[in-house]
Amino acid sequence: MSLRPFAWLRRGIGALWWFLDATRRTLLNLLFLALIVLIGVALLQREAPTLRDDTALVLELQGPLVEEHPGGVRDNALAQLQGNTVRSTRLRDVLAVLDAAAVDPKITSVVLAMDEFQGAGLAALRDVTSAMARFKASGKAIVAWGSGYNQKQYYLAAHASEVLMHPLGAVYLDGYGRLRNYYLDALDKLGVGVSLVKVGTYKSAAEPFIANGPSPAATEADRVLLQGLWATYTEGVETARQLPAGSTQALIDALPERLKAVGGDAARLALEAKQVDALKTRDELRELMIERGARDDEIKSFRQVSFDDYLMHLTPAQRGEVGALATATAREPAVGVVVAEGEIVDGVAPAGVVGGLSTAALVRRAREDDTIHALVLRVNSPGGSVFGSELVRRELELTRAAGKPVVVSMGSVAASGGYWISTASDEVMADAATVTGSIGVFALLPNASRAIDKLGVHAEGVTTTWLGAAGDPRREPDPRFIGMLQTSIDHIYADFIGKVAEARQTTPEAIDAVAQGRVWTGVQAKERGLVDTLGGLDDAIRSAARRAKLGAAAGAAADAAASAVAAPAPAPAPGYRVVYVDREPGRFERLLEAVGGAAAQALASHFELRLVPVALPERVMGPLRRDLGWLVDLVDERKPFAAVTHCLCDAP
Repeated sequence: MSLRPFAWLRRGIGALWWFLDATRRTLLNLLFLALIVLIGVALLQREAPTLRDDTALVLELQGPLVEEHPGGVRDNALAQLQGNTVRSTRLRDVLAVLDAAAVDPKITSVVLAMDEFQGAGLAALRDVTSAMARFKASGKAIVAWGSGYNQKQYYLAAHASEVLMHPLGAVYLDGYGRLRNYYLDALDKLGVGVSLVKVGTYKSAAEPFIANGPSPAATEADRVLLQGLWATYTEGVETARQLPAGSTQALIDALPERLKAVGGDAARLALEAKQVDALKTRDELRELMIERGARDDEIKSFRQVSFDDYLMHLTPAQRGEVGALATATAREPAVGVVVAEGEIVDGVAPAGVVGGLSTAALVRRAREDDTIHALVLRVNSPGGSVFGSELVRRELELTRAAGKPVVVSMGSVAASGGYWISTASDEVMADAATVTGSIGVFALLPNASRAIDKLGVHAEGVTTTWLGAAGDPRREPDPRFIGMLQTSIDHIYADFIGKVAEARQTTPEAIDAVAQGRVWTGVQAKERGLVDTLGGLDDAIRSAARRAKLGAAAGAAADAAASAVAAPAPAPAPGYRVVYVDREPGRFERLLEAVGGAAAQALASHFELRLVPVALPERVMGPLRRDLGWLVDLVDERKPFAAVTHCLCDAP
């Protein structure tokens, strides 16, 4: 009898456990069923609508324009799930859509909507304007509209057939230039010291950590670079808008007086300065496009197709997807494109970062693929790890040795390590506005010896050799260690300019004269023998095809790449395909890619998951996070002789 309470307790706990387990399984099954339904709905939503005659393509660019979406498909889906709706637009997709629309009889015009566009480097913008020129050459019009235009938005808009703006808008062009944070006094107050070891008079990337302002050499180099970029920008805008040379700068110089003369009406000033053709509200734009095209009664607007929907209409081959290798045309020869975008690191890295191992593996994949006859390396990188850069360069060298031509297409930035990986190529092609060069090497050794002294902390111990604590960040660096590091940096710089000299068929002394860590525009680099030709991505692809003897029209098209502004040209000539060699997604990533993130968006709307905003504006916090975070990484991941080929620069 004394055991009966325990038996009841045991049965009660068992029943409770059964209830909890059944509830858990029911909820999981319901969630799984809901996910299946959401995926089914998303797949149905991804069915591209049927195109009708007199359709306008609405090119509403979202977020920044990138060479490849940062992170993986899974990362982007999770970001959507967390409410992070900031997205990016891939350059290759914009080019593919414009080129396909140019020959599509159902597409009669393009509406370029700019309000959500966050811009890109000038070289990438010029790739888009080249595709816009090809579209206009087909006899079709591009109408740009914005509630207002910043400098990057306006560069694209200015190349449209017609530029419209809201009556309350403004065209805001402020030129090129930047303010950088300098941390010497702040680090001194914290008791943090920084030892800089470098080669290159103009290698100013690390100056913010050892000075309170730029050196005269850095100021000189920046002035020449920015003036060159601004000249390319203004020339492009003035040519596209048929404005007198120098009119953009003249308007900025006289802006206070010109604005006052029109009573502060910035839109009217833009109209008088012929920056825009007309002032129209969004509803007036709709009516205009209905008159020029056809009315869609279902959406009560003009007949249209969105950028995303039209992209779905394209075949994998038109999009340059590696999956196109499995199609019926799989044996047709191809030009492979490998994208090297972002900072260069040693190992495996996701999209948006150049991993020494992962990017080298992509190059190797292209080399070992018998259907790929030539390779284009698209570089948009400020550099980074010397070792990671060399891993990629070596694979390119092996690709050339295997008999496959390699053409480097420089994007907005291809400097330092970005230039290092470009040396193993048959041709280096830069845009007129590419930021390149920065051939130099440096290393930083931060130490917090004074900081921990202020706290009463003392780092002491026994080591079997003097190297044991020579680079410990809790002590001042040993002078012998600094000397060894300088010797190593000198050797790496000599190796760097030696590789460049061999690639450019000149002497190390000649390269040293234009190197020393200095950055140049694409035009300036060509004048100094650091690049072969000027042109965009499309020009580089045609040049690679010509070198591999693919396509009858490839040779003549590639010769046009010598001009600073690429002439309108058709899509790649028949006879070869263009295939982007990307990292192979996993099964789960393929599923997420198939539903296009719609399931994640639906779940986010149900659970209302949101990220907590930061307290300070991104314009303030971004540079601080990047600069100081980079300094911390040097401490956390320091190797005895780690060297960096990095320009710590962005496309203006």
